[in-house]
Amino acid sequence: MSEGDSVGDSVNGKPSVVCRFSTRLGQIYQSWLDKSTPYTAVQWVVKLGLSFVYMIRVYLLQSWYIMTYALGIYHLNLFIAFLSPKVDPSLMEDSDDGPSLPTKQNEEFQPFIRRLPEFKFWHAATKGILVAMACTFFEAFNVPVFWPILVMYFIMLFCITMKRQIKHMIKYRYIPFTHGKRTYKGKEDAGKTFAS
Repeated sequence: MSEGDSVGDSVNGKPSVVCRFSTRLGQIYQSWLDKSTPYTAVQWVVKLGLSFVYMIRVYLLQSWYIMTYALGIYHLNLFIAFLSPKVDPSLMEDSDDGPSLPTKQNEEFQPFIRRLPEFKFWHAATKGILVAMACTFFEAFNVPVFWPILVMYFIMLFCITMKRQIKHMIKYRYIPFTHGKRTYKGKEDAGKTFAS
């Protein structure tokens, strides 16, 4: 193989056309992701819209149930990572190094840090829907299955997984949802001013 034969190799010190194109495409994609970051409501509406389109497609075609099952399992996995703390408190019980969640009333409060942040959750879930949608255009992914069995498997898996996650949340006393900074009310102003 001579110099410059590979797709990513450079010829005479310059990157190949394919390498430059893929780098530029990645930069444009990242730019659009960065611009969409402040618009979380719009992101979730787009994700729900894509989910709705995917479900309509599967319903109309009456096939690709195994792809839908795989997509559901993938979303469940992402959701569990979204609900889980970055540092698992069960692993931190014995060791004294590193941060841990407070277990007693007098311990210092530490904010909840997710294992999978919301933006990455949205991004991975949206990519998952797009990949599943693309797979519905290829007959090779259309594995014939009896779909009620898949629905029952998914419901059982969801219930068992969420029960385990809720028990973990109760045992280590953490809540994965925050609603901003707490505000405290002082004494109410009587409206009287002191005049000198």
